[in-house]
Amino acid sequence: MTHTHRNPHHFHMWSFRHSGPGGARHHNWGLQTTIGAPNTPRRRQERGHQFRGTLAPWSIWYRASMVSEAAERPEWADRLRRERAVRGWTQADAVAAMRAFSAVPLPEGLIDQWKRWERGRNRPDEFYRSLIAATLGTVVESLFPSSRPVQPVESKEQRLIDRSGMDTGELLQRIHRSSVDSATLGALEFTVEQLCCDYATRNAGELISESREWLSQITRLLGERLTLNQHKQVLDAAGWLALLVGCLEYDTGQARAAEATRIGALELGEEAGNQAITGWAHEMRAWFAITRGRYREVIAAARSGLDAAPGRSVTVQLYAQEAKAWARTGNRRNVVQALEKGRLLLDSLPCPERPNNHFVIDPDKFDFYAMDCYRFIGNDNLAKMHAQEIIRKSAGLDGSDPAPMRRAEAELTLAVVSARNGALDEALTCGQRAVSIDRRSYPSLMMVGSELDRVLQRNFPGNSQVQDFHQTLTGLTTS
Repeated sequence: MTHTHRNPHHFHMWSFRHSGPGGARHHNWGLQTTIGAPNTPRRRQERGHQFRGTLAPWSIWYRASMVSEAAERPEWADRLRRERAVRGWTQADAVAAMRAFSAVPLPEGLIDQWKRWERGRNRPDEFYRSLIAATLGTVVESLFPSSRPVQPVESKEQRLIDRSGMDTGELLQRIHRSSVDSATLGALEFTVEQLCCDYATRNAGELISESREWLSQITRLLGERLTLNQHKQVLDAAGWLALLVGCLEYDTGQARAAEATRIGALELGEEAGNQAITGWAHEMRAWFAITRGRYREVIAAARSGLDAAPGRSVTVQLYAQEAKAWARTGNRRNVVQALEKGRLLLDSLPCPERPNNHFVIDPDKFDFYAMDCYRFIGNDNLAKMHAQEIIRKSAGLDGSDPAPMRRAEAELTLAVVSARNGALDEALTCGQRAVSIDRRSYPSLMMVGSELDRVLQRNFPGNSQVQDFHQTLTGLTTS
């Protein structure tokens, strides 16, 4: 059963206050209900006399139990606490906010339930997970991630063999012989997908070279005699590779080449009738425009993409680009609407099998979009919290960093917030961490880095460390 929730069109930034008798912010944090002993004045006096100058046993037990509870608490419960705290809400406020978002009446006693959720005692059911995510302005899978199967550790070549029964050498031989069958096309599709999954972590120059070589091989196949279905599959493979090459070209400062490649990808998508490829080609135009400060073009490109590819993974990113453009023009109402449309759509899509594919939107990326909007409109508390979540999730189980460019923008967001608050050392530390990350998208890094530079120059004029950072930023190369 699908439940819907009202959207009061706020930006999840309001400070909700419950207006109950006495004010919900005044809680009694006494321990008597925990330790099970009467808390009369005489009893308190006896305890004070008995344990004066020492740490009372009940206090030791309480502190130990709290430490143990915190260690055992699931991550989603800790995040509930962080989300509430950053908004300045009490637990009663959080429940009142849930009621405001719910399309159906909620039962009494939810404050006690919320407390159990924050302690990690029980996980909210499907209805409440969706409602909590809506209340906090995020997607369910980011807040309450489901268990995902651990991918086996194996080489890319072994994956290709397991998937298609052939290695890269045999695949190339088949392409050269124009021996195109379902196995060949399946192996080709997997190879292109793997290249798209390598986008965030591989050296951009190396990946461009390999992707261009494969694009050349695939383009040659289009001149061979193929069935209609085979021709479409080859067009699809060429379209995805063209998108990948265009992104890499733009990352490395090759703006003209990137635009030409983007147009080529758009044409391939239209010829193949592949709405996803067409949508991503429009998204690339929006991305190029936002890094150049052309916000009207961003919105126009996003809307073209929304018309071309409705209801898809790329649609979420198109809404995000639109929201980022509206944030930079100061239109908060449209920011809210665009983000909420993207959030609702992403919540309705299944979790991707390979979330590291550059052309797939994973649930955690929504917080990345929101972070950018929060930072730009000056909601520092929420921007900081989202940045910290992104950095926390960027650490892979094997010590790798699956999203270094995302982490760089999160570090820059922390730097901007620190600079606004007068914390120069912290701002410079975060800024240096961001520009030190090897895998970078130069235009995106410069867009957010320049924002930090302006705040530093304004708040700390003439500071030598600020000037050093300015030189570092302007001296970045695309190598």
